[in-house]
Amino acid sequence: MLSITADHALRAVLLLARIPADHAMRADAIAEAIGAPRNYLAKTLNALAKSGVVRSSRGPFGGFSLAIDPAVLTVARVTQIFDERPRTGHCLLSKARCDADNPCAAHVKWTAITASALSAIETTTVEELLGGATTPADMAPSHARPWLSARKRAAIVPDETLRAS
Repeated sequence: MLSITADHALRAVLLLARIPADHAMRADAIAEAIGAPRNYLAKTLNALAKSGVVRSSRGPFGGFSLAIDPAVLTVARVTQIFDERPRTGHCLLSKARCDADNPCAAHVKWTAITASALSAIETTTVEELLGGATTPADMAPSHARPWLSARKRAAIVPDETLRAS
């Protein structure tokens, strides 16, 4: 139902929602964490920034962070940037147009399916998708927190610990 770009965008937003609000994560770290091509994801993140879903900052501690509270950010807000909602009047069963006045055999059921899916996407928030009560990401071991700089990680966990894991 989602394009690959919308899927990557949603996965990136879900990752950013799990990091502390005052931290940013570099595009390459996000790409690695979600398994997306780096250049492709960088363009996706820039589109999210242009639309106001994420913030971007430059510099050694720069990167991307959420610009909207996950409790109010809907899945639709993230994905509609990359996926146009289907508004086709084309019939599933033929090349002809199909509508409520001239329905095909699949029309009523398909209309209900698409309405249900769109409703779920439009009303589900990022926080709800994460299960609401997720374990804070900053409770994870520092070497599993790619948004921390190497210097901050070293202050939390000595290099010997990182090499041992």
